[in-house]
Amino acid sequence: MEKFITATGKTIDLAIAAALEQLGMDRDSVSVEVLENPKSGFLGIGAQPAKIKVTYEVPDEQPAAPAPALSSASRSKPKKAAPAAGNAPRVIAPAAEPAPRVIAPAPPAQPKPQQPKSDAPRAPKADKPRPERRENRRPQQPKPAEKKPVEKKPAAPAEPKAYAPAQPGSVEETIEVFVKGLLEHMGSDAVPHAVKNADESYMVDLVGENLGILIGRRGETLDAIQHLTNYAVNRGQNKRVRINVDAENYRRKREESLQRLAQKVAGKVVKYRRNITLEPMNAYERHVIHAALQEYPDVTTYSTGTEPNRRIVVAYSRYKNTEFEEK
Repeated sequence: MEKFITATGKTIDLAIAAALEQLGMDRDSVSVEVLENPKSGFLGIGAQPAKIKVTYEVPDEQPAAPAPALSSASRSKPKKAAPAAGNAPRVIAPAAEPAPRVIAPAPPAQPKPQQPKSDAPRAPKADKPRPERRENRRPQQPKPAEKKPVEKKPAAPAEPKAYAPAQPGSVEETIEVFVKGLLEHMGSDAVPHAVKNADESYMVDLVGENLGILIGRRGETLDAIQHLTNYAVNRGQNKRVRINVDAENYRRKREESLQRLAQKVAGKVVKYRRNITLEPMNAYERHVIHAALQEYPDVTTYSTGTEPNRRIVVAYSRYKNTEFEEK
């Protein structure tokens, strides 16, 4: 069964956070629909908070068992009312005359003949065999052997990846020098390692501690580093190269999470036959959603809005409509 609540906040993200805190659920377990966008007003006058609708699923309630119906025979025959004890007539029977009591004379007591005492000892009574008692006790079943807790061995720490040093004057060296200087300005000690892929693109892996500040909220900081690196390396070059920046496999984990979200939302769209609008995403994340639902039956996807609030709409459709899909 599907339920929903409404929440408000200064921004759409704050309203979503308030609703999730009220429900005690995570973001992937609900679907969000924006009812009203926030308005700042003029000098604080006429400001209006954002209003959203959060839809979530709860298990269906089982209907109560109906009361047993009376049979036709019991309904047709009226019950006879028992007469009240106080209103019933009381019949008193006449007492019977006592019969005359005749006392017969007792017969004279006859003396018992005395047997002569013999000096021979009496023979002991033979012991009668006692019947065997049937034991009603149930046979005791052997107790199951107690399972000893299996001691889990601690997982061995993953071995750090080995990176080959960049060749002097190569594109990998140019990328590493730029990213290293950018990270130093950000106050980070992470070390970049650039590797060329088979499709002529370059992958930059950031290695170090406290990489969360380099990833940012939903990868926003990581996207900014990637954008600056692409701009700096491709500036003044005739052939443009594509550079992807990652830290702690964030890109792969985020892609798997988006694929699971797409399958879950598509299932709701087909079940309830209504469109669902997702939260704002960047171009890469929208591409992952489009690709995940490209072959999903009775579902089509398209984007709406402008950057940075461009969203994906997962719509119910019997026939695929790729006119609105992003490429």
